[in-house]
Order: sequence, then structure tokens, then C-alpha cells
Amino acid sequence: MIVAPTPYRPPSTVYPLPRFDHIRIPVGPGELHAERFGFGDHPLVLLHGFGTSTFLWRHVAPALPLGQVTAWAIDLLGHGESDRPREGDFGIAAQALCVEQAMTSLRIGRATIVGVDLGASVALRLAATRPARVHGAVLIGPPPPGRGRGADLAELGRLTATHLLEASRGMLGTAAWLGPLLTRSVATAAAMPAKLVARYAAPFVGADGVQHLQLLANAVTDDDVEELDLGRIAARTLVVRGEQDAWCTSADATRLATAIPGAELRAVPGTGRLVPEEAPEALAALLAEWAPPLHSSGARTLPPRDG
Repeated sequence: MIVAPTPYRPPSTVYPLPRFDHIRIPVGPGELHAERFGFGDHPLVLLHGFGTSTFLWRHVAPALPLGQVTAWAIDLLGHGESDRPREGDFGIAAQALCVEQAMTSLRIGRATIVGVDLGASVALRLAATRPARVHGAVLIGPPPPGRGRGADLAELGRLTATHLLEASRGMLGTAAWLGPLLTRSVATAAAMPAKLVARYAAPFVGADGVQHLQLLANAVTDDDVEELDLGRIAARTLVVRGEQDAWCTSADATRLATAIPGAELRAVPGTGRLVPEEAPEALAALLAEWAPPLHSSGARTLPPRDG
């Protein structure tokens, strides 16, 4: 099914971040930063991808039917405004555990988990290993089935190798290092101007910014997803692919949707991987249509732990 995007509008130079509420959530290794939108019965957990943050959802979350859903945009551990514990584990399995702990702290029993690339891998792992917590999963631009480390991180590794000395000394600015990845994640260069790249790179400025970004990239491996039994996922699942996604091929998106029982596949024309950046209103409408409210009796009830 094709989802028509809204026309691209050049972003402002300020890039304001509208939010109803923002909080810190204690999890095992530290604290996660989260932003809340709405007060509805159906919880949505919004997870960004590698190199981005809750800023990615700034236009999507306010456009949701906030009388029906409560959207929680969460910075993954080590990303955005969340903590960077020195000995932290930033892999997919560890991120999934932190997200589940955050849901428990927020008294969210079951939620629809919406994730982009790395966030999609986290959502997929939660759906496969913690089924009682996942009402639905929306996977936007996910890596290929059985893979946690997609072509985007491979490209980042090649860029690091090309500029190894500068990166190791922090001389290669984070925006210069992250910029090519972000630019290839949208359909047109106009959708990712230099000022927007700088905004996404802002959490990683400083002497150790590039090193920390490398640490986050190296923590993402296939190990945390390759053993998942996708055929046993019970959550209602939607795979979303921008038709010009340079990292998630049409064949890979189809294979993933086919491997998950009952999963749907939708395409968004005129967009790359960062669908929330290029077509926020279309994505918000899709989420509103696809994720109807939970029954009020089960929306906030914490389930027993699985096995």
C-alpha cells in the first residue's frame, strides 16, 4: 500500500522542539530522557534510529490524535539527552531492556512500539522476546531480517576507516562524520541541510563526541537479532519503507514482512529512511489509522513477566 506524503517544507533555522512534557526515567545503567505528547488511552513508544534522537519525532508526535494516544518519544541509552554510562552496554538487547524498564516506570503495560532503523531493531526484539509488553510494532526502514547492523553502519565504518586518524583524535567534526549518513537517509538534499545535520549532531559535540558515536556504532551487532524467531511474533506488525530508502531495500522489507505472521508492508513515496523527517503528517496519519486505542481495561495494566 502506498502512503502519500505531505509536500516537503524547508525547516526553520531555529528548529524548535514542541513538547508537552519531558522527564528523566531511571533504568539500570542510568537515566533515559523522554518526551510526552497527549493523554489518550493507547500508549505509543517512539524510538529513533542511529545518529538521531527524540528530535526526529518533533513534527510527528504533535500531529497524532493526542486525545486518543499518549506518545512517549525516548532517547535510547547513550543517545540524545539520555545518559552515557562509562561501562554501558549500547547493543540492541540492552537497549530493549532499558526501554522495557522505562515502560515499567511509566506504568505502561502494553504499547505500540514505533522504531526507525536501530529503533526498529529494538522494537523487533521486544516484540519477539517480551510479547506481553508489545501490542503493536511499527518498523520503519528496518535492517534486513536477521541483521542488526545494516548497510548504514557499514558505510559509517568505511568513513571512519577513511578518516581514521582524524576520528581517533576527535579532529573530524561530528557533523562532518555523521552528515553523509544523514544525507543518504533522506530522498533529497533539501530535506537535510547543513543546519539540520548540525542539530542532529549536537548531542555528540565535544572532544569525545566522535569516539562516543563510534562506541555506539560498534555496539550494534547481528547477535541480538539473528536468533529471534520472527514466526512467533504475535504483535500486530507494520513494516514501513520510504520508497527511496538507500539502506532498506524493497526486497528486504518484503522478506521481513513475510517472515512475521500477519505483518503489513506500506511504502511512502518521495522519502528515504527518515520518514518522520520527510513526511511527518503522513506518518502521523498512518499511525493514527493503524494503531486504534487499546481497551481501557488493558491499556495500563502491567502484565506478569514472561518465563
